Amino acid sequence: MVDYTVTVYTSDIAFSGTFNNVYIKLVGTDDESKQTWLVSLKGPLAFIRGAVSSFTVSCPVSIGKLLLIEIEQQPLLIFFTDSWFPAKVEVKSPEGDTYNFPIYRWITDSEVHLFREATALTVFEDNHHLGRYSREQELVQREEDYCWNVYVEGIPHCIESEGPLDLPEEVQFSFTKTTEFVFTAATGLSDLQLSGLSDSRDIWPDMDTIHRVSCAKLTDISEYVQEHWKEDAFFGYQFLNGMNPMLIQRCSVLPKNFPVSDDMVFLGGPHSLADEMKKGNIFLCDYKRLDGLKTNIINGMKQYLMAPLVLLHKTPDDQLMPIAIQLKQTPADDNPIFFPTDSEYDWLTAKIFVRSADFSEHQLNVHLLRTHLLAEVFAVSLLRNVPMVHPLYKLLVPHTRYTLQINNLARSFLISKTGVFTKFAASGGKGVKTFLKRSLSSVTYRSLCIPDDIADRGLEDVPNFYYRDDGIKLWDIIHRYVQGVLSFYYKNDSEVQKDSELQKWISDIFEHGFLSHAGTGIPESFTTVAELVKFVTMVIFTCSGQHSAVNAGQFDYGGWMPNNPLSLQRPPPTTKGETNEDTMMKTFPAINATVQGMSTVWLLSRQSTDSVFLGQYPEEHFSEEMPCKLIQKFQGELEVLSAIINARNKSLKIPYTYLDPKVVENSVAL
Repeated sequence: MVDYTVTVYTSDIAFSGTFNNVYIKLVGTDDESKQTWLVSLKGPLAFIRGAVSSFTVSCPVSIGKLLLIEIEQQPLLIFFTDSWFPAKVEVKSPEGDTYNFPIYRWITDSEVHLFREATALTVFEDNHHLGRYSREQELVQREEDYCWNVYVEGIPHCIESEGPLDLPEEVQFSFTKTTEFVFTAATGLSDLQLSGLSDSRDIWPDMDTIHRVSCAKLTDISEYVQEHWKEDAFFGYQFLNGMNPMLIQRCSVLPKNFPVSDDMVFLGGPHSLADEMKKGNIFLCDYKRLDGLKTNIINGMKQYLMAPLVLLHKTPDDQLMPIAIQLKQTPADDNPIFFPTDSEYDWLTAKIFVRSADFSEHQLNVHLLRTHLLAEVFAVSLLRNVPMVHPLYKLLVPHTRYTLQINNLARSFLISKTGVFTKFAASGGKGVKTFLKRSLSSVTYRSLCIPDDIADRGLEDVPNFYYRDDGIKLWDIIHRYVQGVLSFYYKNDSEVQKDSELQKWISDIFEHGFLSHAGTGIPESFTTVAELVKFVTMVIFTCSGQHSAVNAGQFDYGGWMPNNPLSLQRPPPTTKGETNEDTMMKTFPAINATVQGMSTVWLLSRQSTDSVFLGQYPEEHFSEEMPCKLIQKFQGELEVLSAIINARNKSLKIPYTYLDPKVVENSVAL
């Protein structure tokens, strides 16, 4: 007889243990063991939370190189089958070899579950018939578990599910995440001391009242926003380092529908528009996707949402200053162009309408579509088409954590018929679907890759652009890591081309994420290692850094409503000189809309205590020496970037932290 030492690691998460009987079968290249009941002196405590328990499995002869294990749990007579979350199984053979079997999923039934040895194998390397069979069976089951669904025609598809609890347990929130999320959602209004205001349809009486109700949970940045929101320099700064750094572009030719002339913006000054454009000092923000969008009815009142054009000038002291704002796309006598030289409230009101437009552009396009919905497409395609033993699965599965459930909740509680966004945002309701369709039609592959996107918008040398500086550094670090891992498994382009699982992954993304629109530049298939590396880099960056950049500061910049109004109750001024503080207060969203918006951005800015940050891999999917070394190198480079960002931030009035690897989560989890 020969003995195999089997060590079972039960995960250290809430309710992960089991008192059930656990059975194992070892399957090797030459033979297999009998199904063995795992019994030890620990008795029923062998598989409790965090337990590490060893057992002996005996065979008449060596069964060869281990391929897979079969795990089964059966309830004790007095218990029902309970859920168990084993992390991994380690097996030491009589020849002295150690085999690792990553599991990291809930086992909730009494069925037999197969798990492959940890060594990553592409489909063309998986030569043993038992390996190929288990691979095929796994994908058959996954195609049943992860089905595509069309939530709205014309936007990326999503997973089919009736609700969060209908999702496969392996992708649901942990108990800790669920508890904290539900608690924060339930107590958001009380935490912010807004409970008595959530039903009030009144307008805000004055700015002092808004100040008083906005002081319960100030952050350093939200306090700065309250003090400086009216200032032109801060208004310009937000296009670079606020919640939406994705719209601004260098302007070399004025749009024909934005008739700004020198005498309007540089009257009697040393500058001319033509010269400043040649020097690269003029920038444009164009909210044309919002043009004609059907707006919401809130508290029985029609809401207003403009599609502004904003012209900005980089001054000699490197500040980005707004110099002209047109609130509608079509020039007309009743669509004046506003300037800093106008009256205080004319100019401030114009900026408020821009900030409100930016709220919708940011939330629906930059945040929801370009991070959440695309991350879900990447995740569903991975889980449907790529088995656990595949190197791509091992590389990407940490970047799918919680994404399917958080998106399910967004569809249920934010953009559903009774969702907060639908009820209280100007672009809520029918406008959401229209705008998401428009936004998807504008998505290109290059716009999802930050080095290409920055170059295409002409922003390579804009000063004080920390999103760009940190984002490109982070992209490069991720790219080096991905290149190292994938080049280890794909030695040449032909190996990429013949990997049918890999090709099915990208094919599904092209079809279900980008609706087979070839004009996006999204690849329909991979032909080279370099193509694969760039696309996977984009996926990881989108799910981690990009999401953090457009999500983490929502309360910082949106907790003070006047800086980020989710809706406006009066139309914009059609002539100058008719605005004042009273008209501004009547334009702001009603009290109930304001506090619901504040509560929502508070919830979406609160990370869970079980967050997993970029480069941290508590689940050990890789076992080979090379990818493990590459992970360590990746983590080291992220540490260096974090130190660089923190050193820079010490000298800034407004620290930019959203791409610090220490606060960037691995996945779209919030």
